[in-house]
Amino acid sequence: MTLDEYNSFCRGLPATTTVVQWGGAHVWKVGGKVFAIGTLLKTQSPAYSFKVSAHNFDLLQSQPGFRPAPYLASRGMKWIQQTDSAASADEELKYYLTESHRLVSLGLKKNASASLVSTSRATAGY
Repeated sequence: MTLDEYNSFCRGLPATTTVVQWGGAHVWKVGGKVFAIGTLLKTQSPAYSFKVSAHNFDLLQSQPGFRPAPYLASRGMKWIQQTDSAASADEELKYYLTESHRLVSLGLKKNASASLVSTSRATAGY
């Protein structure tokens, strides 16, 4: 997945915002909380970091193409970075980005979560 495809996918998730910060990282947020970070490694290949469940963290951290997300995982957060940019990894990345969005949304305060539900329904045409 290219950085443009990553941005397009994240833009399609409900109630998201983006900012470019931390030296050019494309940071996606829901309710003001980060759920995904896309950046270019020194090799100029893309890398994508996202929040995962404890189970998925344990599963992914030693799999080829994945590693504990720099900075975040070293501080005890359950974040993984996908460094495999093969086209075959795109669907898996989309799943984990969607799951990260869901996990972060669940952690928002009740008022913010209610606002996201309203926005999602309006966007979905309910």
